[in-house]
Amino acid sequence: MEVVVTGRHCELSDRFRSHVDEKLGKLEKHDHRIIRVNVEVECERNPRQADRAVRLQLTALSKGPVIRAEAMAADKMAALDLALDKMAAQMRRASDRRRVHRGRRTPVSVGQALADTADATGATDEQVTTHERRVGPIDVAGDGPLVVREKTHTASPMTLDQALYEMELVGHDFYLFVDKENDRPSVVYRRHGYDYGVISLDLETS
Repeated sequence: MEVVVTGRHCELSDRFRSHVDEKLGKLEKHDHRIIRVNVEVECERNPRQADRAVRLQLTALSKGPVIRAEAMAADKMAALDLALDKMAAQMRRASDRRRVHRGRRTPVSVGQALADTADATGATDEQVTTHERRVGPIDVAGDGPLVVREKTHTASPMTLDQALYEMELVGHDFYLFVDKENDRPSVVYRRHGYDYGVISLDLETS
């Protein structure tokens, strides 16, 4: 990894440059693809800006996206440490995203798995038995919808105000009820802020 250190309005000692090389060498454990890191140090001449007298920017060039980090402090060493911490955090997040992406695989469907098994054993399509199951009120052959839980509740028709009270009581963001005024299945739900919304079904008679 190559390290290029440049300064503006300030002199950079050999000791500081060696310190930069030593510090930046630790970045390779987060991203071994780093080719070069540019270090730009700019000193503020205004004495009123003593707490941010040094502005330091790191730019890491690698086979992946360019990563930049910037920090301001009272001296060069402190600014370097702050910028280095920011860059290391970015590289760790990027490494975690790459690890998740590489570990992601498209799940194999039941049909494909059965087809692969049939091909491996020399069985024909007619010899493959499709598994049938019942999901709620639906008979499913092979792949189909996954119902995690099915619930049925007994309830009496109620007013909108009572439905709002029940929703707040259970602590949910919505509440299903039968409107007492028109016998329509309805859902009251919480919107952003303190507003509420109501969705009703107008049942068609055959």
